[in-house]
Amino acid sequence: MFRADPAVSTYAAGIAAARDEIALPLSMPPGTQMSRAGFASMMGSVRDEVQHFIAKGSQELDLNAAGQVWRARLQQAAADEEGERAATLKTAALRAVERATSSGLAVEGMAEHQQAFLGRIAPWAREAGRRLGVAPEIVAAQAALESGWGQRPLRGDDGRDTHNLFGIKAGGNWQGATVEAQTTEFEEGVAVRRAERFRSYPTPASAFRDFAALLADNPRYRGALNAGGDARAYAEGLAQGGYATDPDYADKLVSIARRLQRAD
Repeated sequence: MFRADPAVSTYAAGIAAARDEIALPLSMPPGTQMSRAGFASMMGSVRDEVQHFIAKGSQELDLNAAGQVWRARLQQAAADEEGERAATLKTAALRAVERATSSGLAVEGMAEHQQAFLGRIAPWAREAGRRLGVAPEIVAAQAALESGWGQRPLRGDDGRDTHNLFGIKAGGNWQGATVEAQTTEFEEGVAVRRAERFRSYPTPASAFRDFAALLADNPRYRGALNAGGDARAYAEGLAQGGYATDPDYADKLVSIARRLQRAD
């Protein structure tokens, strides 16, 4: 089935407008070679070009000077129309974001850097959650708790980021890179600052994978596995396995996890 090329209709309309702009004088000036027959011949040539344009679609044509001027005008008009369409789409997208925020689809009361952090780690949280049998919101909540929403990264003396988002220490069996950093530990309920060796990773993705392997392969954390969306069961399983010395660690983790789950 024949489909009309929008450019054909526009071009034909331009030619029609050209007829209104070209006025044949009632009396030809002296020395003018154009006659009524010559004008008719010129318009016939234009008509032939239009017919060729219709036959060939919007391909490049060998236009005369008048045709080239009209083609340039029509191309500019098309570009202007496309720009207006893009601006309209951008405005609609911005309004959609505003509606989403005002309707509570965004995480309520959460700072921009927190939402940005969640967006960055989302794929890795889902991957780790699948291996552990735990909802990704809970994994993300633990990364947020340990790293201060990505604002307190563990760094070495040279300032290099370790990407250690879960505060995992480097024990004797760890064969990878390490850094020494100050941390807060609780001894008999009292907070104590001291230096510890921590694991260092080349990327955040590798940190999530090592974290999932640590929990999945260590019998100490069996109680945290396959907790699904039960943040309390997961947090208590970690506490029983001795993941952290902070006596309030489980409550802090549950608080963040439930906040994310309500927003999901």
